[in-house]
Amino acid sequence: MPTHSETASTAESQKHWSSRLKTTGLTIYHHFRKHTGVGIVCAVAYFDPGNWGVDLQAGSQFGYKLLFVVLLAGLFAVFLQVLASRLGCVTGLDLASHCRLLLHDRPKHTKLWRWLALYPLYLLAEVAIISTDLAELLGSAIALCMLFPALELWHGVLLTGFDVLIILAMGDPLRGKPVRMFEFLIAGMVLAVLICMAIIISKVDVDWAEAFHGYVPSKYIFQSGGLYTSVGIIGATVMPHSLFLGSALATQDRISALPPTQPEEKLVKTHADRLNRPLPFVTAHLKHGIFDIVASLLGFAVLINSLILILAAAVFFYGHGGSGKDAASLFDAYDVIRDFVGKPAATLFALALLAAGQSSSLIATVAGQAVSEGFLQWRVSPILRRFLTRLIAIIPSMVVAIAAGRKGVDDLLVISQVVLSIVLPFITFPLIFLTSSKSIMSVRHPAERIEPVNDDGGAVRNDAEGGEKTVDFSSGIITTSVGAAIWLVVMSANMYVIVSLAMGTAT
Repeated sequence: MPTHSETASTAESQKHWSSRLKTTGLTIYHHFRKHTGVGIVCAVAYFDPGNWGVDLQAGSQFGYKLLFVVLLAGLFAVFLQVLASRLGCVTGLDLASHCRLLLHDRPKHTKLWRWLALYPLYLLAEVAIISTDLAELLGSAIALCMLFPALELWHGVLLTGFDVLIILAMGDPLRGKPVRMFEFLIAGMVLAVLICMAIIISKVDVDWAEAFHGYVPSKYIFQSGGLYTSVGIIGATVMPHSLFLGSALATQDRISALPPTQPEEKLVKTHADRLNRPLPFVTAHLKHGIFDIVASLLGFAVLINSLILILAAAVFFYGHGGSGKDAASLFDAYDVIRDFVGKPAATLFALALLAAGQSSSLIATVAGQAVSEGFLQWRVSPILRRFLTRLIAIIPSMVVAIAAGRKGVDDLLVISQVVLSIVLPFITFPLIFLTSSKSIMSVRHPAERIEPVNDDGGAVRNDAEGGEKTVDFSSGIITTSVGAAIWLVVMSANMYVIVSLAMGTAT
């Protein structure tokens, strides 16, 4: 028989665990109710039609061997997207605006900094967004042609151009409180893609042991064409425009019932002239934002990209679709799935591609607004900005669709992702620099209220002036070193691709 003290101890333990479970449940409920959304919105950029084209090429030519690159690129994306989220949450300012503060009014050689650094960086950001939107439009147009064979590609491009009206009907996702309806729309499209791909995979003969072995690093990456395709996977996965958008969305107040008050940034010319977010805002949003990003990118982006590559490998490399020598296109995948799996599965494939293209296109359009406002403080009507972004993307898309037709469109998708990979180092360098700066990533707070932030990872520094202390949210040596290593990997891979293209050895 248990003694009275043992019974009391057991009851106390049960009460303790019951309390912890209740607290955990309330925290999870609070996260999903208030903070879920930004991660899913950012994750969309990582499985757009450009990813589909590259993943299909990788799976059809190398089987499961490049799944490691998909995972590695996903981890790169998680790391950089978390940095962007931290930057926006702590400072209350997006990456594009930080680049302007950093480069627009330098004390020495001001005009040189503007014309040799700021404006070229802005142009690269716009090129990345336009290239992305072009791929989304072509991908969506291909999906429409699969669903409605009578359509020409240029018909599909025109039809997909009207999705800008959906954005306009939902308000401005970059202003004030988060536009939850916009986030729900994107989440619905993401779930549609995942469900469609899961159903298709269930109908395909996949050697799962061999597939999981593909996540182990392999020498096949360095075979002819393997590294070129790997760079394409990195370019397709780590999207520059998503870093700008993620940092902008992280500045929003997702808890307060009132719209957040924003400082007039037009009057601010340097980082020394502005204040970061209050510490209570940072502690209330930072952990939730990081969790949302990590869970969404690993749970949706990496998973969906892996499923696309596994599908291509099972059907083309190991199955009836081909010998593994030729890269499969989106149309090839649709035809083989229709012939060997069935018409319903092929229709699901087209619907998943359409949902991926449309959702990614919406995100790219909104990111274009964040970039122009941040770099140039060009705050025109959102309707005009989105119309211009979409128009710039539609024109080259129409030209390609009419001139090239179906042939070569998938190659264009892969090339566009390689271009994005080449742009990526120029965008990530200021992100890594800004988040490693203590002066930029520090939050001042009254000394008597400083203690609770220790659990959030902020380093506390004493400040004798005004009875305040400073909480440093900048990246540590290890985090900065990891960022630098990722930057070097991407830069080295890009140099390889540029040399290969110049020598004509890239495939």
